[in-house]
Amino acid sequence: MVSPLKWLRARVAGAKRPKTDDPGAPRTPLPPTAIIVALTVIVIVVLTLWYLVQPQPLLVQGEADATRVDIAARVDGRVAERRVSRGQDVAKGQVLVTIDNPQLLTRLKEAEAGRAVAAADLKRIEVGTRAEVIASRKAALAAADANAHLAQQTYDRTKQLTTRDFASVQKLDEATATLDVARRSREQAKLSLEEAVAGYTVEERGVAQAAVVKADAAIATLKAQVAEMTVTAPVAAQVYVTNADPGEYVSPGVPLMSLIDVSDVWVRFDLREDLLKGLKIDDRFEVRVPALGDRAITVVIRRIATRGEYAGWRATRATGDFDLRTFEIRAYPVAPVPGLRPGMSVYADWKTR
Repeated sequence: MVSPLKWLRARVAGAKRPKTDDPGAPRTPLPPTAIIVALTVIVIVVLTLWYLVQPQPLLVQGEADATRVDIAARVDGRVAERRVSRGQDVAKGQVLVTIDNPQLLTRLKEAEAGRAVAAADLKRIEVGTRAEVIASRKAALAAADANAHLAQQTYDRTKQLTTRDFASVQKLDEATATLDVARRSREQAKLSLEEAVAGYTVEERGVAQAAVVKADAAIATLKAQVAEMTVTAPVAAQVYVTNADPGEYVSPGVPLMSLIDVSDVWVRFDLREDLLKGLKIDDRFEVRVPALGDRAITVVIRRIATRGEYAGWRATRATGDFDLRTFEIRAYPVAPVPGLRPGMSVYADWKTR
């Protein structure tokens, strides 16, 4: 292949050669147009060669992201009211959504009634046996003593009559059984009186106290669930997405909305591992944001982490190449950038980083 320089020299030599066959004839000068064309061709060839040997820029594209908080329901029910809208700034503790659940409120009232019953029973045990109960037990013991005394007298008389054959043995057996029942009834009345006088045992007091504690725990659990019916913002942020509308039924774990902290925005790049040479934490480089008029922003690297096995650049040839993992690079702006929002595209010249 003839080089451009040799071709140009041949053209110039041809232009200078006279058209006559006389070697002694004078040569005509080269026209100015030919010189300009020749110089133009030379410049084009030189610029083309220079451009081909220059390294091509490597632009990597990333995306702006921010701290995102997903708000989910912790109780089931219907959305009674949604007090915020998309794009609205909310303060920490501000009410976002209220959930209606009448069954939960009814269970809370039931638990409070059960607690009142347990507390009353504990109070009854702490006060002890009433004086009226003790008096009644004493009267029952006196009646049992009288019955036992009468049964004893009947038995004695029947026994004497039986020995003289004035009464049958059956009568004696009946008197014996009646005396035994009377004695047992007297013993039972005596034990009942002693129980009333001694009052409740330590174990009974412990059971009553445990019943009150159990009722308190049930009330606390239900109150916590009732409190979750009012969903508040955990941090100061901006409403990014709303998923639940008023009247919609939600279950525990169902997302209600998403909040973003626009004051904590970073940029994220997903790079092949062969582009990480020399990259380390606290390195700084420049990125540009097309949405902000291609504004240049200086960022500092705060995280270098590998992505999952599914996120990898795979070799296209069976031999001579190998699989490369993908790494996530997270960099934060050195200074606050007004207008930078999650989702905006950013790019950087990785060769000049």
